Amino acid sequence: MVAQSRLLENRWDDARAATMDEPGKLLYRSNLLGSDKRITNYGGGNTSAKVEETDPLTGGKVQVLWVKGSGGDVGTIKLDGFATLYQDKLNALKGIYKGVEDEDRMVGFLPHCTFNLNPRAASIDTPLHGFVPFKHVDHMHPDAIIAIAASKNSRELTAEIFGDEIGWLPWRRPGFQLGLDLEAFVKANPDARGVVLESHGLFTWADDAKTCYETTLAIINKAIEWLDQKTAGKAAFGGAAAQSLAASERRAIAARLMPEIRGLIGKDERKLGHFDDQDPVLEFVNSNNLHPLAALGTSCPDHFLRTKIRPLVVDFDPAKPDVDAVVAGLEGALEAYRADYRRYYEACRHDNSPRMRDPNPVIFLIPGVGMLSFARDKATARIAGEFYVNAINVMRGASGVSEYQGLPEQEAFDIEYWLLEEAKLQRMPKPKSLAGRIAFITGGA
Repeated sequence: MVAQSRLLENRWDDARAATMDEPGKLLYRSNLLGSDKRITNYGGGNTSAKVEETDPLTGGKVQVLWVKGSGGDVGTIKLDGFATLYQDKLNALKGIYKGVEDEDRMVGFLPHCTFNLNPRAASIDTPLHGFVPFKHVDHMHPDAIIAIAASKNSRELTAEIFGDEIGWLPWRRPGFQLGLDLEAFVKANPDARGVVLESHGLFTWADDAKTCYETTLAIINKAIEWLDQKTAGKAAFGGAAAQSLAASERRAIAARLMPEIRGLIGKDERKLGHFDDQDPVLEFVNSNNLHPLAALGTSCPDHFLRTKIRPLVVDFDPAKPDVDAVVAGLEGALEAYRADYRRYYEACRHDNSPRMRDPNPVIFLIPGVGMLSFARDKATARIAGEFYVNAINVMRGASGVSEYQGLPEQEAFDIEYWLLEEAKLQRMPKPKSLAGRIAFITGGA
């Protein structure tokens, strides 16, 4: 059994924070939180602070929402990575909101709320921060919390673990309405310190930066301790069905399979791969419940946007390792995966949905060996693998205390093919001429 991670450490330095203004403390808090992948994944989650500023137009004092901008990463963000918006203008948008069918239109109004001509684009999560009536707000994607949020009885588990300290809200796609839901929850529960969002993550808040940071850590640690207690002595994922091969054999098999897979999935867009055989990965790929859990798909939106909703489980028996047979069967396995992805797209698409994207898998799970992940460059392939490790941790926790549930296909599709998500993809720079290629350098004579 893989040992659970130890509790998160409070790394706040009062002396250092005392030298900072409010935006500086927001940046400090963000970087601390984002430095630990148990708190949030790369690019996932966001942080905010409501700061009193001098209005450059009037010279008067105004409240400004500083919030992580679209596409940023809290672990590496700098001050210029935060969007800034007039809080009063953001609040005024409530007066023109017509309901959930109006979500996409509301995003178009966020630039009209920009403070001081800040070019950093605000994300769709901006209302979630702006409408919480506290000065500091954290939204994180901790594995321990999402394990509870992705459990079939997540509402009951949240109440059992946290009582009235932390609330629970049902799944809703991020946007204006979820911001209003959060505002209503806080007003109805003024003593609550945060809320678990079903199949999504954690929101916490406070009126100063340090308390907000410490609240986030305390809530995550409470979930970790509870999961540790409830899963102690239990075999994860239904126990082991296979044993890991020796490390040298695992690496040799990965090296054999990676170019074969690259050739089959890289015909339209060249890709690079990443291999991961850390203990949590091996525990999952060797387990009795590998196939049923992998088929359920991931739950947190950030996970499946990076990894696709499902991985491909490679038909490989480490007790009788026949790599030639695996190579021979790859094309058929990939065609079956693509056919299922086309079924998913056709079943869930809307009249205005973007065209179907690459139907090839991102994640390949190999019993006894580990995980391969593929993307247009090495860093993105590695990050995709990190996200699936997050998903494994979530499935481990949820299935250990309840029944894990992935997002329904339609909900997953509506995020994967959201027009706003498509617009963000279109803004990304095009791959450079050597992207996805591998250079082999030999010695010269």
